[in-house]
Amino acid sequence: MLAGADGFTLRETPVDPPLVKVFPDDGDGGFDGLHVEVAVDGGLVRGFVAAGVEEWNRRLVVDTLAVAPAHRGAGVGRALMERACAYGRSLGARTAWLEVTNVNAPAVRAYRRMGFELCGLDTTLYRGTASEGETALFMSRPL
Repeated sequence: MLAGADGFTLRETPVDPPLVKVFPDDGDGGFDGLHVEVAVDGGLVRGFVAAGVEEWNRRLVVDTLAVAPAHRGAGVGRALMERACAYGRSLGARTAWLEVTNVNAPAVRAYRRMGFELCGLDTTLYRGTASEGETALFMSRPL
């Protein structure tokens, strides 16, 4: 990502060796108060989404969307996102919103295919963490 005084540009850049992300434990690891949908096939979990609605601005906040690596690109993530969005609409949410790091190019591409657009960024969100130097991208789509 290139950022300047007048804006920013996302640019995919190959890295060698490939970047491997390790996400920190958020503490209890739970999704208390969030709506969770799970994709199961043959008794095995293929993916899940956790989201909640902020009442003050009627926004569905997608906290986590995860798909098992062997099942990515097969529509599991899209189906889970659509179920989360349907949940949000049922509670009167007008917008779906999420945060993703700029180095997660596959997720950014997937969210764009799901109708999400870039709506903001934060160059300081990951300061002091293992992800220091990355930029938080905020994406949204109307419901």
